[in-house]
Amino acid sequence: MRDVNRTPALHRRSFLKYTGALGAAAALSSTLAACTSGPESTNDTGGSGSGRNATLTAVIGYGNDGSWDPTQTASAFCMAANNHIYEGLLDTDPISREPYAALATQVPADLTGTSWRFTLRAGATFHDGKPVTADDVVFVFDRILDPKTQTLAKGFFASWLKEVRRIDAQNVELVLKFPFPEGISRLTLAKIMPKHVFSQPGAWDDAIKGKAIGSGPYRQTAHHPKSNTTFEAFTAYNGPRKPAFKKMNWLTIVDAAPRVAKISGASAGAQIADNIPYANIQQLRKGGMTVQGGAGMNNLFLMFNTQHKPFDDVRVRQALRYAIDTGKMVEVALRGHGKPSSSFLNEANPSYRPAKTVYSYDPEKAKKLLKAAGVKGLKIEILSVNVSWIVDCLPTIKASWDAIGVQTTLAPQETTAVFTKMDQKQDYQVVAAASNPNQFGLDADLIMHYNYGPQNLWMGYARWAGDPVAKQLFKDMDQATQESDAVKKKTMIQDYIDIVAEQAVLYPVVHNELMTAWNPRRLAGIRPQPYPGINLLQAKWV
Repeated sequence: MRDVNRTPALHRRSFLKYTGALGAAAALSSTLAACTSGPESTNDTGGSGSGRNATLTAVIGYGNDGSWDPTQTASAFCMAANNHIYEGLLDTDPISREPYAALATQVPADLTGTSWRFTLRAGATFHDGKPVTADDVVFVFDRILDPKTQTLAKGFFASWLKEVRRIDAQNVELVLKFPFPEGISRLTLAKIMPKHVFSQPGAWDDAIKGKAIGSGPYRQTAHHPKSNTTFEAFTAYNGPRKPAFKKMNWLTIVDAAPRVAKISGASAGAQIADNIPYANIQQLRKGGMTVQGGAGMNNLFLMFNTQHKPFDDVRVRQALRYAIDTGKMVEVALRGHGKPSSSFLNEANPSYRPAKTVYSYDPEKAKKLLKAAGVKGLKIEILSVNVSWIVDCLPTIKASWDAIGVQTTLAPQETTAVFTKMDQKQDYQVVAAASNPNQFGLDADLIMHYNYGPQNLWMGYARWAGDPVAKQLFKDMDQATQESDAVKKKTMIQDYIDIVAEQAVLYPVVHNELMTAWNPRRLAGIRPQPYPGINLLQAKWV
C-alpha cells in the first residue's frame, strides 16, 4: 500500500482512519468530528428538481466517513467520490483502466524512456475559481514522494518515480528512476489538489475529514459523515468528462436491507446502488431494475498471525486452506457469484496463471498436514469483519474446520474493531476480511505490493516480514518491478505469486462478483465495476 519496495507503516492515525477499512465499513468517528455538520439522516438531498434538472440519488454500500485525502484513502465511497471531484494528469477508464488525458493534454506517445512531459489543459480551474498550475502538480507529487510523509500513494510511485519538476506554469516533467510503462496508468492515483488550499496549516487533516476541492466535473456541496454527501455540476469545467447531472446526492447505507429498500418499488428514492446482496438480485430485476455484476479482485482472504503457534508452521496454514469447502461456499454463500481462488490474482487479471499450489477442497490432505505438523486438538477463533457477504461465508469455514477436528469459533465484529486490534498489535489467530486492490488498478505489481513488502502494513499484521522466505520474496518482487521486458516481468510476478500461494500467510479464499443495480428508465451509460463504488462520469439521464 505504500512504497512499492519499502512500505513504511502509517503513523499518527491508524490505517483504518486513512483507508476507511478497505471500503467495507466506517472509519473511526473521532477523525470526522470537525467535518461539515449536518443531519444524521439521508433527508438532505441537496435539492430536488425534475427532468434533466433532477437530483441523481445514489446509494453506496460503504461508509462516507473514511479519509477523503486522495493521497491516503482506500475508502470505497471516498475514492469513488474523489474520481468525480478531482483529476489526475491522466485518468483511467473505470473498467478497462486505459489511461486518457485529464488535466494533461495528452498521453505520452513514448513510454520507454525515463522522462514524461505533460502540458496542462488550458483554462483548467479549481472549484474555488483559481487556475490549475504546474505548482499544484509538483505540490501533490512532492507530498507523495516525501520520505518524511507516510501516504498510501507513496507505495504506488516511490519505487519508480524520482521527482516531478516544474518547467513553467503550464508544463511539468516526471523523471523516472528506470523505464516503467506501467506507471502511466497509476497517474490517476495522484489527484491534483490546489496548493493554495492544502498547503495551509491543518489542511491535510481537513482533507481526511471530508474537505474536497478539485478541478473535476463535480464539486462537493455538503458532506455529512455516516449520512450523505452532495455534489453539483462544476459549470467552469472544460475537461473530457462533462457533468451530466446538475446535482447528485450520494447516500451511505451500509446495512443491506435499507439499501435495497431505497431503490425498490415504484416510490424508490434512488436511481442506482452498489453492493447489491445476491439474495435480492431477482427481486430487483422483477421490479424493473437492471442488476449486473463485475468480477475482479474482490475477495475473502484469510490472514494468519505467524507469531502465534502453530500458525508459524506453513503446513498448518496449508492444512486449514485445503480443509475449506470452497465449492460449497460459492454455491451457498455467494449463490454462484464467485470462484475459488486459484492464484492471488483473479482469473481475468492480465498477469494471471494458476499458482503451483491451488487449495482445492481436500480434507484428508488437511488432516495429514496437521498430523505431520504434530498438531492435535487445535482450537481457533476467527476474528472477522462484519461485512454481510463475508459473514455469509463464515459458516462454511467453521463447518469445514470442525470436520477435520479443529474446534472453530466465529467472532465477526465491526471492521473498525478488527483493525484497531491489528493496529494495537493485539494477539489473534486468524483474520477473515474483504479486500479489492482493483480500486487502484489491474497492475499485478501494484496489487502484490499492496499486500506484501518488508514494511508493508499487512505484513506487520501477519508478523511475517522477518521470515527468511519473506525476505527472499521481497527481493524477488523488487527485481520484477525493475524488469524492463514485459514478458519476463509477467513471468517473474507469476513465479513469486507461487511462493505467496505456497506460504498461505495472507491469501484469498474466493474471488466474488460485485453487483450494481440501476433504473434503466432513468439512467443510461452505467457500467458495473468489479470493485466497490460507482462511476458516473459517462452516465446520463434517459
